[in-house]
Amino acid sequence: MPRIYTKTGDDGTTGLFHGGRISKADPVADACGTTDEAVAALGLARSCCEDEALRQDLLVLQRELFVVGADLATNPDERSRLEPEVSLVTPAMVERVERRIDDLVEERPLPTVFVVPGANAGGAALDLARAIVRRAERRVVELAASDAVVNPEVGRYLNRLSDLLFVIARSLNAHAGRNDVLWRHDRNRTRR
Repeated sequence: MPRIYTKTGDDGTTGLFHGGRISKADPVADACGTTDEAVAALGLARSCCEDEALRQDLLVLQRELFVVGADLATNPDERSRLEPEVSLVTPAMVERVERRIDDLVEERPLPTVFVVPGANAGGAALDLARAIVRRAERRVVELAASDAVVNPEVGRYLNRLSDLLFVIARSLNAHAGRNDVLWRHDRNRTRR
């Protein structure tokens, strides 16, 4: 019977894609772990959505985050082995997210005030996923500021993805007939 545990990480290290090991405290491991959290949060959001087309869209985004994770977790000496859109984030991936944002914003213009998440379970789960994606982006920025090899498309993708999740959450709330609670920062009060 195969076992899920290998015991190779008991020394505090984790394996890289295409070989090599790093400390679990390494910024690369942190960026990968935060990306994994985002995948899980999108899974929660997907489970809260009744619309099958949206569920499929979120599944695609989860799979693309696996590409982000592979890109980040690759042994720097083996990057030539990465495959575009399988283990390497590409400009085309970023462009697809941008087109989706533009289409959704055209359907429903963005609010001009702060949004308080929680109009419904799906929208709230998407907002949670968005916040985790933003944290993953910050980890990637930190990584890029160090001596690590980081594909610049990874940061761009995460930045656009967080924007897309914000827009999808607003659209989902509107389609469900639920209004977002908006925070008017100029008056320090909420309005509906």
